[in-house]
Amino acid sequence: MRATLGVDIGTSSSKGVLVGPDGRILRSAQRTHEVMRPHPGWVEMDPDIWWSEFCDIAAELVAPGDAEVAAIGVSGMGPCVVIADDEGNALRPAILYGVDTRASEEIAELTERYGQEEILERGGSALSSQAVGPKLAWLARHEPELMASARRLFMPSSWLAFRLTGAYALDRHSASQCSPLFDRHTLEWHRPWAEDIAPGIGLPKLCWPGNIVGTTRGDVDGLPAGIPVIAGTIDAWTEALSIGAQNDGDLMLMYGTTMFLVATVDSPVTAPGMWGTVGALEGTRNLAGGLATSGAITSWLRGLTSTDYPQLLAEAEASGPGANGLLMLPYFAGERTPIMDPDARGLIAGLTLSHTRGDIYRATLEATALAVRHNIEVMREAGVDPQRILAVGGGTQGGLWTRIVSDITGLPQLIPSTTIGASYGAAWLAADALAPVDISVWNPPAAIIEPDPDLADAYDELYDLYRGLQPAVSEVSHALARRQHRTNNK
Repeated sequence: MRATLGVDIGTSSSKGVLVGPDGRILRSAQRTHEVMRPHPGWVEMDPDIWWSEFCDIAAELVAPGDAEVAAIGVSGMGPCVVIADDEGNALRPAILYGVDTRASEEIAELTERYGQEEILERGGSALSSQAVGPKLAWLARHEPELMASARRLFMPSSWLAFRLTGAYALDRHSASQCSPLFDRHTLEWHRPWAEDIAPGIGLPKLCWPGNIVGTTRGDVDGLPAGIPVIAGTIDAWTEALSIGAQNDGDLMLMYGTTMFLVATVDSPVTAPGMWGTVGALEGTRNLAGGLATSGAITSWLRGLTSTDYPQLLAEAEASGPGANGLLMLPYFAGERTPIMDPDARGLIAGLTLSHTRGDIYRATLEATALAVRHNIEVMREAGVDPQRILAVGGGTQGGLWTRIVSDITGLPQLIPSTTIGASYGAAWLAADALAPVDISVWNPPAAIIEPDPDLADAYDELYDLYRGLQPAVSEVSHALARRQHRTNNK
């Protein structure tokens, strides 16, 4: 049987699937890992782990020998920054996406240098902790010797494609998140700004996520030479592809360690506090947003209480809408869109001695849903009007979280048959690169969640409180963030 291999490098794990020609998952594998947090606001990872885990996953999935790998798809978290020498050897750990907030000073400086309106018009996104350019500028300032040796720039997907094929290429969607280095109008690098920020780096050739960039060189056990490899892209966009969220009015919502939203639009849209990007498919555009934490908080609570997820979900279900008067701000790692505040901090308001861990867990799920609603409302102010949510990721399991999101946003939510997400989307992209494949045939809907109208008023009231809470505590949150920075930098 001919099959496609899809591997995704995530924040907390790498996942792989071997998919048959009909879209059925033949086998899956996963390797867990942890990020490094050497200083407050820094989030890093050794890119050699990505390659090692890819090799392990490929060997596990292909070893049984009952399927011939016809093509390989790759994807990964992003936008990340890996600087490397001429041979592609990483010079330092990767700086991860918007959860790494070290470059605040460089964001302000580059915004002043180029002009906020010009940056937004050319690239589609204001500079934030998500942007690649300020992180390169931070490296030039704080690690000048390494930057002087840097010749190449990688992200997880392009790193895997390079290791597999030797091709130095990056997909245009990932490039569109390299603000302010990319021009969304020409769909090419904006050389003047790129050479100003990172003059020594030769930027990769640009292509589309589903383009074949080369063939395997036979470096991996179980994978012979000559297998086509696609460019791939950032995980949230392969997540969207895996469920067919490519129509105007579709909003992909990824339930993971962080939460990501990708709205499909028919023409370029910009909105302060959101990311306007090139789509994963040629001719498409997106307006996107992302929470800095979501599943990261549920994981934190699980560890803190030494309780498994089924028990926590059962207790949260029993708590009921409103979590018995609790309200959380989910800014446990700052926040990305739409407030773009790396020094925002998490908060649980309304605690009494009568509250339970089920109440706190319920408040966590509701907090992420309230943050999703905030993003959707900013999208609507920009003229984007999501009509339905297409959900994907591990958080879709169990039912409660997805119901809460639909109840709070007022939007129906489609749950596909396969919710494994990015690795499955990467496998589909690889299959489609060989011959057109209809993703709706591969991954048809399994369920639709309708919002409960009886809860609308109560959740509207909670949302109003949520929107008022962040500005009310912002000054204190920033003061505490400064104390944290001083304490951890001693």
